[in-house]
Amino acid sequence: MMQIPKKVWKRYSDGLAKVSNEAKALIIRYIETHDIDGEEGRDELIRYAYGLSTKYGEAAAAYACQMYDAITELEGSTAPPAEPAETATYSEVAKAVNGTMKYALVGQMVGTAVGRLVKMAGQDTTLKNAIRDRAYFAWIPEGDTCVYCLMIAAEGWQRASASALSGGHAEHIHGNCNCSYAIRHDKDTEYGGYNPSDYAKQIDSAEGDTEEEKLNSLRRQNYAKNKDEINEQKRISYRARVLAEEDADEENV
Repeated sequence: MMQIPKKVWKRYSDGLAKVSNEAKALIIRYIETHDIDGEEGRDELIRYAYGLSTKYGEAAAAYACQMYDAITELEGSTAPPAEPAETATYSEVAKAVNGTMKYALVGQMVGTAVGRLVKMAGQDTTLKNAIRDRAYFAWIPEGDTCVYCLMIAAEGWQRASASALSGGHAEHIHGNCNCSYAIRHDKDTEYGGYNPSDYAKQIDSAEGDTEEEKLNSLRRQNYAKNKDEINEQKRISYRARVLAEEDADEENV
């Protein structure tokens, strides 16, 4: 059995987080130093966000390719070199930015949205290559893991398939999160520190009689610790969903 050392995986997840956070910091700085009011200001902001999402998304995708190829080589797999996924489209960036502009803390929220798009490029790269190669994937937590990520991590290793994609992108990607997809070609390959049963036990030991009650208990604990960050993510997700529904209504007219 081959094991990927925990420090190796942490170095990778930290590297992806650094790329995402750099893009987030730059867009926040732009908002703090530019007039984003009015149509012209909004258009300039979207163009800048798109440039960051592309540049740093490409960096995240390239980094994910390097890790994918390193694992492939360590396992002695014959899978071809990993191919980078596409970065966010202009339309996706515009929706993400517009979805945050009606709320307070605009800079932080746009930063979180752009950081998520950058992270998405890296996670898309890992998962899409895993689908291509019929490899296995797992969601490995890193840092202060939210309940949603904990649930996905508890599912363990799965054969990669298109069902893991939503709208052409990897699912489970949200802002302010250092968790990442890991892959393996060989069922005997393990990642240091990743034990799905441990996450399942954490959920099972939470207060409550049913699984729903246990998850809600964990959510309350997590919310108490990260209230502001969680509310920000909810606002972003809600506004993005509203915009998507509005676009769908316009197309059906």
